[in-house]
Amino acid sequence: MKADLHIHTTASDGTWTPAELIEQAGSAGLGALAVTDHDSVANVAETEKLARAAGMRFIPASEICATKNNIMFHILGYGIDIDDKNLLALLQHNEQLLNDKDVDSIAMLEQEGWPVSVQEFSRYDYDRRRGGWRALAYLQDKGLCQDVNDFFRRIFTKEHHLGFPEFPPVNDVIAAIHAAGGAAVCAHAASGFHGPGLENVLELLAEEKFDGFECYHSGHSEENTQKLLEYCRRRKLLISGGSDCHGTFVPGRVLGKPAVTTEDLYLPGLL
Repeated sequence: MKADLHIHTTASDGTWTPAELIEQAGSAGLGALAVTDHDSVANVAETEKLARAAGMRFIPASEICATKNNIMFHILGYGIDIDDKNLLALLQHNEQLLNDKDVDSIAMLEQEGWPVSVQEFSRYDYDRRRGGWRALAYLQDKGLCQDVNDFFRRIFTKEHHLGFPEFPPVNDVIAAIHAAGGAAVCAHAASGFHGPGLENVLELLAEEKFDGFECYHSGHSEENTQKLLEYCRRRKLLISGGSDCHGTFVPGRVLGKPAVTTEDLYLPGLL
């Protein structure tokens, strides 16, 4: 059956509610899916209920931020207990780091003379169904930023002294996922946005106790997909894949693309 094991909802930076996601998944012909919101499991239980009612296989999951050598990595925790207290504490910690970074970003831009205000931002709210995050929406509404690509290309840069916060170490995040009964899978290792190139990423993460890698991803080339598949097969690691779809928020990431079936994956005990 068709599978997509990397999807975001309104619990993080996606535009779809659980009901809307299941409707879209049905239209895309998906038979298996996972909700992998950034540092959140808020929509997992509702989506699982709707998915199973629609006859779909479902994996409870989250995409958790981690840091190693000043590089941010995303780790997919599959099959986790979404009520695990230690895991929930980790997710809450990361979410607070991201919220604090929003405030820091606006403060830095204000210091540089941009027409923004931390005081104004403290009162700002936005509709989560538009996707993204609070600082991005604020800058868009101020007419200072076009979209997510413009944000990372022109605003959230070293020139403005902006960057991602220091998240918990990779090994700590993996340990928390394992303690919550889940499998730790490195997300989009070949994506240029989060890493210094596939070979360097694999070398850097070689000592970490990952259970597998996301081989199929909308941001991977066919060459890197094959390299990751060979890497996982040689080491008998889990093989996952997904679109990284954010609803309508990120252009080019379409539900069910790349086209992956459960036969392409290797997720014993999960699918």
